[in-house]
Amino acid sequence: MRENLHRFFRAARGVGVHVSPAESIDAMRAVAVVGFADRDVLRDTLLLTLAKSEDEKRALNDCFDLFFETPTVAEASPPAAEAEAGSEGEDASAPGETPSGGPQPAGGAPSDADLGSLAQMLLSQDRTALAAAMANAASAAALSDIRFFTQRGIFTTRMLDALGIARLRDDLDRLTETDPAAAERLAAATDALREAVREAVSQALLLYGREESENLRNEILRSAPLSRIEPRQVEAMRALIRRIARRLRERYSKPRKRQRRGHLDVRRTLRRNAAWGGVPFLTAWKRKHRDKPKIVALCDVSGSVARVSDFFLLLIHSLHEVVSDVRSFAFSGHLIEVSEILETMPPEEAMCEIMAKVGFGSSDYGTSLENFEKEWLSTVTPQTTVIVLGDARTNNLDPRADILRTIGERAKRLVWLNPENRMAWGFGDSEMPRYATFCTVVRQCATAQQLERAVTDIVASYQ
Repeated sequence: MRENLHRFFRAARGVGVHVSPAESIDAMRAVAVVGFADRDVLRDTLLLTLAKSEDEKRALNDCFDLFFETPTVAEASPPAAEAEAGSEGEDASAPGETPSGGPQPAGGAPSDADLGSLAQMLLSQDRTALAAAMANAASAAALSDIRFFTQRGIFTTRMLDALGIARLRDDLDRLTETDPAAAERLAAATDALREAVREAVSQALLLYGREESENLRNEILRSAPLSRIEPRQVEAMRALIRRIARRLRERYSKPRKRQRRGHLDVRRTLRRNAAWGGVPFLTAWKRKHRDKPKIVALCDVSGSVARVSDFFLLLIHSLHEVVSDVRSFAFSGHLIEVSEILETMPPEEAMCEIMAKVGFGSSDYGTSLENFEKEWLSTVTPQTTVIVLGDARTNNLDPRADILRTIGERAKRLVWLNPENRMAWGFGDSEMPRYATFCTVVRQCATAQQLERAVTDIVASYQ
């Protein structure tokens, strides 16, 4: 039971259900009470102890059906009615002849005792014994270790070897010489066995290979240029950005919670408890004040970098537990604030709204910086990190680098994230070298991996 449940927990994690060690212990205790006899009760028990949301319930329910679906040998052998007809025909056969009417070989047909256990199970169609043998073979072949579709042939061969396919082939050769009818039934059952093993391997790949396949897909997405993401990959990229944000929240919010109490202040504790003879009924703690990051993000949403800004704004606004104050602005020909749009609308609708208002125009960094200076320069304080996301291509207009210098002098940090390759900086209408003079940090940010590193460095600087 324990081994099966451990495999089920691994499969559940592969479909996106977060199973902690404590939850797995609770589930095992509950299953020990209800048992495996009633499939519906077992399903409800696992759903109650492991699923935390409706999405997890649906995923866990599908995983349960797939995990506990026992692959069976297909009914390729002759049905029972034909077997009875064959037995009745034996009465009409003459002594010394086989049921098919031919002469019996001198050595006689091999008895059941002469056949291997697998051949006996297949000829008798003992489904219970076959299911147990399949389970033992899967365990011997370490089927739960399958990760990629290219491994299906390897694990199929391992399972067949563990079942005893070599002895089965020998038995089939012997029966072909001595009892062709039984050999034909055994050959059909053998084909059905191979198909059942292939189905079992495919089922295991769905259960245990999904997490590895998803990790491989995410790794490819992490390294793919954000500006070249295909429409069919946008939703997968957004899901990846949300996971990155969750990982950053878990990493940088928990230490702050642990540090909230600080260290024990021994002197203050002793003075406060003088009336009780120094017994520390009341404690005093040293607290170190740590500010949450305050971020002002200026994002170029012109056609060349709109997709990168989409994912960047989603990531920044997903860090609500780590970042105390985020003010977001979008610009192409002019600049507007989009914080409220991002906070009140789903990501896809928010970006459509932003693009309708200011997107897809030609970049005018000078005018956009002037708009920010006139209306929102007061949002920049010595505690603020200002992030500019853009390719710094001004279309040969006035770049107004003097305004960027003013912003850099007022802010704690001025970070510029450029999705273009560094080799292109400074060529054509790119003003990146001039802007970089007034920035604290300048980084290339063309992929989700580079975006994660940049945001991680910004958040970590406040720890």
